[in-house]
Amino acid sequence: MSHPSQTHHDRAGDQPARPDEATTPVQAQEPLTPVLIAVMERLKSMVPGIPERDLPRFAASLSVDEPYALGADSSAPEGAPRGTLSQQQCAPGQVYPGVPHDYTLYVAAQVRADRPAALMVFQDGARYLGPEIDVPAVLDRLIAEGAMPPAVAVFVDPGGAGPGLPIYGGSDNRSIEYDSLGDAYVRFLLEELLPQATRGLAISADPAQRAIVGLSSGGACAFNAAWERPDAFGKVVSHCGSFVNIRGAHQLTSAVRRGPDRALKVFLQTGEHDLDIVFGHWVQANRDLAAALAYRGIPHQLVIGRGGHSLRHGGAIFPDTLRWLWRESTP
Repeated sequence: MSHPSQTHHDRAGDQPARPDEATTPVQAQEPLTPVLIAVMERLKSMVPGIPERDLPRFAASLSVDEPYALGADSSAPEGAPRGTLSQQQCAPGQVYPGVPHDYTLYVAAQVRADRPAALMVFQDGARYLGPEIDVPAVLDRLIAEGAMPPAVAVFVDPGGAGPGLPIYGGSDNRSIEYDSLGDAYVRFLLEELLPQATRGLAISADPAQRAIVGLSSGGACAFNAAWERPDAFGKVVSHCGSFVNIRGAHQLTSAVRRGPDRALKVFLQTGEHDLDIVFGHWVQANRDLAAALAYRGIPHQLVIGRGGHSLRHGGAIFPDTLRWLWRESTP
């Protein structure tokens, strides 16, 4: 059965974006306010090779005044059982030699030794711990409601030392890990980090009980990991996913159209003021991937909001995202 792309503004039922809204480079038309200039200076210090044409566009997308705030369902309900959090580190391994990875482990209060827990893995893990969204609080609420199964969540930060981005430069390992195609990153998760993080915990081996989540390049990474290993991850959430040509993630769209069947369920979110820079056009790239998923009949949603390249919209709708993701029957 085919599951067509559902393109919305903000939430289901709102009017979809007009085609020209997703292709107009709004960022380039913004006046250079003191806020934008400050963001541009910060970008230049972080990625010194960024082209001058991209500076105002990138800064504007990061600085959009987004009409989103966290709702009551983004906090744990009064008296609900609270999961535990612990900060840990995965030592350098064979996949990324010399690169340690910090991570935070969440274990829901309802996790039991005799019943395998669901698993969620978050890339750019620190971003999902606040302030844009407090994922552990959302998990506490939804598990207490019965909207999702008791879960273990691993919030993984990218490696701190590396070559940075193509063209833009920088000094971290994030782009190597997140923007590259192939199975290196998912092997790192499955063979090195997750066995350490989940030692002593009963974790479901059913891919339908295992989800992977990410923002920007982390969103492309999450989808690529599930595409490479659908036996390990059956659910994907991508916020402002970078399905563009940073290190080849634009090829995922054709991989979906031409590749073997995958039993996946995919949630894509972006904003009408998302990036339009040298690597590609984020809104169009997400539309193209959603069209490929529709072509293959893969259950998915595409939600396009009024924001830019941030987690504010994705964070605001995250409780509903998870309700849809963990719902057994797909509309």
